[in-house]
Amino acid sequence: MAEDAKPLLIKRYASRRLYNTETSDYVTLEDIAAFVREGREVQIIDLKSGDDLTRQYLLQIVAEHESRGESVLPVDVLTDLVRSYTTQAQSVVPQFLAASFQMLREGQSKLMENLSSFPNPMSKMPGFEVLQRQQQAFMKTMMGGWTETGGEEGAVAPDTAKTGGREDLDAIKKQLAELQAKLAKL
Repeated sequence: MAEDAKPLLIKRYASRRLYNTETSDYVTLEDIAAFVREGREVQIIDLKSGDDLTRQYLLQIVAEHESRGESVLPVDVLTDLVRSYTTQAQSVVPQFLAASFQMLREGQSKLMENLSSFPNPMSKMPGFEVLQRQQQAFMKTMMGGWTETGGEEGAVAPDTAKTGGREDLDAIKKQLAELQAKLAKL
């Protein structure tokens, strides 16, 4: 197994300090969030009990971002998540969320690919390459460093299974063309 494929092991000591086993130093919650944004898988283990605390710390990262006003999850989504813990939907929600995020990652990957291969009459304009690099950087930042890896293998959202994602790709291309036209006016 390649080094990058192994999860980064973080040990939590009794003092609640988090220790990065690769770099032999202490890390903060924000450091762990940065590792995740970079595409690195992490595993956080309690040193004394051996319990896996990864889920607890990832939820804490999300809660801290939400509390600072960096809202990603609308209130209705949070409400539905809370409801799913007390209903029969609990068994369906994890698969649905995994498939949704996988579809989003794949769409982002296709969009980034299309930014470089999309035929554009503006491509002969001076400075177009700089604009295109800026668009790519913007999309990468907007998607929070999501990578193509992750998610459940074989997980396909229902709409994607029916259409193969072609309509989504066409819609993305149309939106990209509209964006490029607006940028050209600026």
